[in-house]
Amino acid sequence: MTEEKKEGTAEEKTAEYRRRRRFVFEQLFMCQFYPDEEIGGQLDNLARDEDLMEELEADALPEEEIAALQEKAARIMACRDELDARINDTATGWKTTRMGRTELSLIRQALYEILYEADTVPYRVAINEAVEMAKTYGGPDAPGFVNGVLGKLVRAMGLTEDES
Repeated sequence: MTEEKKEGTAEEKTAEYRRRRRFVFEQLFMCQFYPDEEIGGQLDNLARDEDLMEELEADALPEEEIAALQEKAARIMACRDELDARINDTATGWKTTRMGRTELSLIRQALYEILYEADTVPYRVAINEAVEMAKTYGGPDAPGFVNGVLGKLVRAMGLTEDES
C-alpha cells in the first residue's frame, strides 16, 4: 500500500479539515443567538444535538475529536471581546454589531487561528478557508467581505509583505 493510500489523498484530508472547521463555525454561529451567560450551556446542548451528532458520526469524527472541536469553539467564544475589539479597530465602517452573523463567525474563527494557532494554521490558510466557507454559507458578497476584513487585519498585524 502506498503512503498516500495509508494516509488518505490530499482531497480527503482537505474534506476532513473542512468538516472540522464547519463544526466549529456552526457552534460559533449558533452561540450568537444566546446571551453570554448561556453560551457554555448552549455549547453543551449542541454536543447533545442528535441531528448534528448523527451528521458528525456519518463524517466519522471520533468522539475525542468532537470534544476537542467543542473546546476550540469555547476558547474562541471566551476571547470574543478581544477578537471583536481587533475587528472593530480595523474594519473601517463595519463594526461587529453591523456584520452578518455568518461573516462575523467566519472572521472570528479565522482571526482566532491567526492569533493563537499560527504554528499549525498559516494565516493564508485561515483566510482561504474562511473565504471558501463564506461562499457556501454567506450571501454573494460574503467571500469578498470576509477576505477584505481578514486581509486588513493581517496587514495591521504586520503579517504580510507588500506584494505589489
